[in-house]
Amino acid sequence: MQFEVWAPQAQDRVALRVADDDVPMERDEERTGWWTAEAPAADGTRYGFALDGGPVLPDPRSRRQPDGPDGTSAVVDQEAYEWHHAWRGRALPGAVLYELHIGTFTPEGTFDAAAAQLAPLAELGITHVELMPVCPFPGTHGWGYEGVSLWAVHEPYGGPEGLKRFVDTAHGLGLGVVLDVVHNHLGPAGNYLPQFGPYFTETHHTPWGAAVNLDAPGSDEVRTYLLDSALAWLRDFRLDGLRLDAVHALADNRALTFLEELSAAVDGLSETLGRPLFLIAESDLADPRTTTPRARNGIGLHAQWNDDFHHALHTTLTGESQGYYADFARAPIAALAKTLTRAFFHDGTYSSFRGRVHGRAVDVTNTPAHRFLAYSQTHDQIGNRALGDRLSGTLPPGLLACAAAIVLTGPHTPMLFMGEEWGASTPWQFFTDHPDPVLAEAVRSGRRREFAAHGWAEEDIPDPQDPETWRRSCLDRTETRQEPHARLLAWYRELIALRHGQPDLSDPDLASVKVAYDEEARWLAYRRGDLRIAVNLSAEPVEIPLGGGGRVLAAWQPVDPPGTDGMLRLPPESCVVLANS
Repeated sequence: MQFEVWAPQAQDRVALRVADDDVPMERDEERTGWWTAEAPAADGTRYGFALDGGPVLPDPRSRRQPDGPDGTSAVVDQEAYEWHHAWRGRALPGAVLYELHIGTFTPEGTFDAAAAQLAPLAELGITHVELMPVCPFPGTHGWGYEGVSLWAVHEPYGGPEGLKRFVDTAHGLGLGVVLDVVHNHLGPAGNYLPQFGPYFTETHHTPWGAAVNLDAPGSDEVRTYLLDSALAWLRDFRLDGLRLDAVHALADNRALTFLEELSAAVDGLSETLGRPLFLIAESDLADPRTTTPRARNGIGLHAQWNDDFHHALHTTLTGESQGYYADFARAPIAALAKTLTRAFFHDGTYSSFRGRVHGRAVDVTNTPAHRFLAYSQTHDQIGNRALGDRLSGTLPPGLLACAAAIVLTGPHTPMLFMGEEWGASTPWQFFTDHPDPVLAEAVRSGRRREFAAHGWAEEDIPDPQDPETWRRSCLDRTETRQEPHARLLAWYRELIALRHGQPDLSDPDLASVKVAYDEEARWLAYRRGDLRIAVNLSAEPVEIPLGGGGRVLAAWQPVDPPGTDGMLRLPPESCVVLANS
């Protein structure tokens, strides 16, 4: 078997440690900085690289880390797994996504345990599950955003074979699988890349320190490293798409950006494989260029999370106005109405939170609406709160139902966060499992300081290193058989069925969405083709001028269609979907 490694930092020699043997590696005469060697190996064989007589380090392109980020790598035979389900892919238009974290989706926290719970999602009407990162990270429990070894899979979850079984099971149920990948930072624990080559650069700095090297000397190989990793997930694990974490943190001043290269490479792989593949960006830029096709001088990603929609909806529901919610709190329903028709709230408008103008002043109504993801909750928007509290921790069932109606009947691609569909009472908190006591204490004290600055008592902030913090965050499915959870779950099922069954709800034309609202009375109504959706967010009944006629397709509370006077009388904290005839 041929082993190879890019190690331009090595001065004199690189040795391959395979099993218990040391094999000298030779410089590749055709590829600068690359070293190669031949050695017998099979699936599971342990190996690593020693640079200039130093310690044995894991392979930067390791496909498996049996002992975690600090251990030696293991050979993986990609052809060994026997796939049971043929799969032609499932495209993003018309999708309903479901974000889940393998470690808390079930108490067991494994791919196999999670796979056993996929059938209810397919029955619910979910089309794609979006996995939070699964690359190796320190310890057993964590969010996954401190991962390293961008080609490998966290062993406590089940390793590469476990992920393949999960994907295979999902595909057998008709579910696509999307994976969250992190290109903007790695580690810090277990990150040996700087010893091999210039994977990071001091040219740019990010909240995590030196930036991933996308444009400084040596960046050609770094970009290839990231590109090849992304394609490997889609090809070898048969994934349907990738969610790209915080692309606004990818410092890249080259004329052809890494994201454009990645978009082109994924489109090429899609053509080769004969099935749809897509990239979803998390971006803080409110920039339509992110999803504008490359042929129109855009970056060419296929969709992006839309935090503007979330912030407007969250502020409308909760009245919160701290931090970035301040921009939306002045007129939250008006902000929500704007995101339903123009996707972004910040489109060249002043942001008091940032102290400057934010977003791009461009009409996005010619962009297909499915390119924007809408949600009322995500791992970020729950887990980065001091107590990790969900909306269900503070809102009554009626307002949760209204949030579901807006997300699932709006023009954007809807996404749920695990447990949302039944109003899970379990929080989703920030948890880590760092074996390094110094790093563990730094994370613990840093989080407490952060929230203490916002008025929280330090003793009230959950300890990320306490196993109970992880345990509290695991879903409790017994709730689905109890009220009010069972009723809310039935409501989600009804709305998702409507979304799949009513073509007007999948219409990608943002310009066709017509919205009316009353900020003071706290109601919102909008038209999707022949359908009308009305939401009463107040604690009092409201009358909404919708025009006469129609029939009720779905309602949270019993309600009659508009009378001859054209007024819809909607109970408090309630919502309805109406057809014109």
